[in-house]
Amino acid sequence: MRLAMWSGPRNLSTAMMYSFGNRSDFSAVDEPFYAAYLAMTGKVHPMGDQIKASQNQDPHAVIDELLAPTKTPHAYHKHMTQHMIDGIPRGFLNDCTNVFLIRHPARVVASFSAKYDQPELAEIGFLQQAEIYDQVVSEGLPAVVVDSADIRANPEGMLRALCAAIDLPFDPAMLAWPAGGHADDGVWAAHWYGSVHNSTGFAGPEGPMPEVEPELAHLVSGAMPAYEKMKAVAIGL
Repeated sequence: MRLAMWSGPRNLSTAMMYSFGNRSDFSAVDEPFYAAYLAMTGKVHPMGDQIKASQNQDPHAVIDELLAPTKTPHAYHKHMTQHMIDGIPRGFLNDCTNVFLIRHPARVVASFSAKYDQPELAEIGFLQQAEIYDQVVSEGLPAVVVDSADIRANPEGMLRALCAAIDLPFDPAMLAWPAGGHADDGVWAAHWYGSVHNSTGFAGPEGPMPEVEPELAHLVSGAMPAYEKMKAVAIGL
């Protein structure tokens, strides 16, 4: 199985990579199109030069790498939906099991803006996530949606439900991982992954909804329709 996990930033995505990566039958790939995205858009991101130096910038070559045989029976691809810009082919989705990880926009915006100044709607991935979901469904492929809040509230129950939805046996190893990072972390981990590097498992239920700065409120309202659309089809217990 090639498990493609599609999310935006600040969305439990790294913890999910660690969860699946802690299984003996999975290897992991961290945001494989990040360098291509930066090279193709010219965007300036924290550690941008290091990111571009660390990955192949040719999206076609990246896809070849994703579809190549792996050392484990299964591979976990952690994707950022905002990286899937025009010019990056999507035909490889047909060769993957596609799962969509969602989180309430207010939580994403509050967390992302603490690490990245003046984000734009396109940079938090909600619209692209809904678009990719629609593409997968329109081609008659399975598409599973899971809410990160549900995982945090009941990690074992929701991971069991997710595994059942993708026809994968549950493995208790998914519930905990060693602190300090993962061998497959992208080079950008030094900037983005501090809290998850200190973790050994999923954090507890999320707290109160954060207040979003007034100048960022348009990001929340702009993302809500896509989030609500995906939330309506999310799996539960």
